[in-house]
Amino acid sequence: MPLQITLPKWYDLHVHLRQGELLPEIIADHLKSQCAGVLAMPNTAPPVAKVMEADGGEFWSIESYKEMILESGGDAFSEVIVPLYLTKETSPEMIQSGVETGLLKACKYYPPHGTTNSDHGRELDYFVNNGVMEAMEKCGVVLCIHGEEHGLDPQRYFDRKHNAEELLYQTRMPALHEKYPSLKIVCEHLTTKIAVDFVKVSNENVTATITPQHLIYTVGDLLKGLQYHLYCLPLLKFEEDRKALQNAVVEMNNSKFFAGTDSAPHTKKATDCGCAAGCYTASIAPQMYAEAFELAGADMSSKAGQVSYRKFLCEIGPKFYGIKIPSETFVLEKTKMDVNTTETAVGLLIPLPVGLNPKHKDKPTYLSWCVR
Repeated sequence: MPLQITLPKWYDLHVHLRQGELLPEIIADHLKSQCAGVLAMPNTAPPVAKVMEADGGEFWSIESYKEMILESGGDAFSEVIVPLYLTKETSPEMIQSGVETGLLKACKYYPPHGTTNSDHGRELDYFVNNGVMEAMEKCGVVLCIHGEEHGLDPQRYFDRKHNAEELLYQTRMPALHEKYPSLKIVCEHLTTKIAVDFVKVSNENVTATITPQHLIYTVGDLLKGLQYHLYCLPLLKFEEDRKALQNAVVEMNNSKFFAGTDSAPHTKKATDCGCAAGCYTASIAPQMYAEAFELAGADMSSKAGQVSYRKFLCEIGPKFYGIKIPSETFVLEKTKMDVNTTETAVGLLIPLPVGLNPKHKDKPTYLSWCVR
């Protein structure tokens, strides 16, 4: 009999569900992975940058976007958190009133022009100077941060000696944490050893998510053959960085690093103006994380390996966000499974492993784990 591991249903605490006709299909893929709930990113068009629909303005509201998610199949989730997109319109008063509604639990920082639909973002200091960070700290609102410095020249954005993520975690983030030590922070989709080290030395209010692709691949995998399905932001980094990420998640005393796939669907990755950023892993994340743990040296047949995997996938993130761990369970089984694309009304969604299979139209793509 193949190895089987029984786990509580898990939360993907960093996902992109998008909008319109894609939304029901994306939600259905997350449910296939035995996902109990999501933290759904607000970089829609327009962005989710107000709390209540009655607040007025050009933006979508947490209220309306969450309702859209629930009506598109998200009512099967036990928890849906939609962070507030931090823009120039965000004020301390908005944070306070938003918390009072019960809808505002987290805010999302995007570096200006740093990733998909991040044009409404402002530099981090903007939200320090206008009192928003202080209000978040006082109200217990989580800061979800896309951790990259913005406005860099190419030679500083990605270089042999430094990059956009390292620069932010060497300068702005230590200063922010020192100024607001009680502010709850999730450093999302870490890619570098320097960022891992920052999280480790910070107090218990600083945690981080790590994606499957950053645990499994390096920038060499992206560039060899120009595997554009691996193009995501922040960019994949180097072996030293991948090893630091792997060590962080498999450590038995891990209490800070947890699952957040940053799964981002695109029906067209390669476009006339460049490559769309994001890897689609919605339906297969537990399986990919299991493969990542094995790659990191974890023995998934051992109690130690299963405990560290369970903590990372199912326990640490919900505890940080104050979410109840589900009583419902699923089985992760060491059995080969075929990975399939998702047909939608607006195009084909290609999961990351399929996109990396050059012969996927003729030859099936497999993972070594499946969920039951």
